[in-house]
Amino acid sequence: MSAVISAHRPGLRSMLILIACEGKMVARDTAGLIVPLGVPLIILLTSAGAAGSQELGNGFTALDLFVLPLVLVMVIATIGIVNMPSFLAYYRRSGILRRLAVTPASPAMVLIAQAVVSILQTLMGTALALGVAFLAFGAHPPRHLGVTVAVIGLTMAAMYSVGMVVAAVAPTPNSAVAIGLAAFLGLAALGGMFGGRQALPEPLAELGGWLPFGAAVDAISAAWAGSAVDAASLVSLGVTVVVGAGVAAALFRWE
Repeated sequence: MSAVISAHRPGLRSMLILIACEGKMVARDTAGLIVPLGVPLIILLTSAGAAGSQELGNGFTALDLFVLPLVLVMVIATIGIVNMPSFLAYYRRSGILRRLAVTPASPAMVLIAQAVVSILQTLMGTALALGVAFLAFGAHPPRHLGVTVAVIGLTMAAMYSVGMVVAAVAPTPNSAVAIGLAAFLGLAALGGMFGGRQALPEPLAELGGWLPFGAAVDAISAAWAGSAVDAASLVSLGVTVVVGAGVAAALFRWE
């Protein structure tokens, strides 16, 4: 009688090792590590002084309700839309995902590990920005902490969904960076990164508020001030998550 040998699926230890390896690869990518953390921080440092002196009422300043939400969304969007897709495109281009498909390890493990590392990098970037804002410029904490954290979590899900679409359609790492940068800059420009949406023509400003970057800035700002978050902003972010995940699942190829 022949014995049936079942493949041994990797456990938690294997997953943690893969996450550690992904973390080392991200750390070695100097530009990919510094740009998402450094550029928003530079914008914060150059804007915080003046914004921190502009009182908006209820104890909040322009730093709290405009600059910080913008900086936080920049960190999340840069990592989710530009960084993460480039790594996934590299793995597909180099055949790593195809090779994993014929081993007990699943290619999905790479996606999970990269997502975990990206989330950790995002948390590091947001913690750095918040630490500088609070300690150096006297920023005020959010009025509704729980709502603010929930909105930031929804923003991360939305930006990562856009990033997965980029990873699904980009054939090479370079094209992933190019497509990701184009998507990021387009969303950011309409979302108010270059001077606020009020400087845009009214139709573009309205469109920017419905797209995920502008919707995220508006939602975080409202939650920070303790105001009711506009349902339109939440709908925009939620639709981005659902549509982005669906499109990415339909288009993504392991090789």
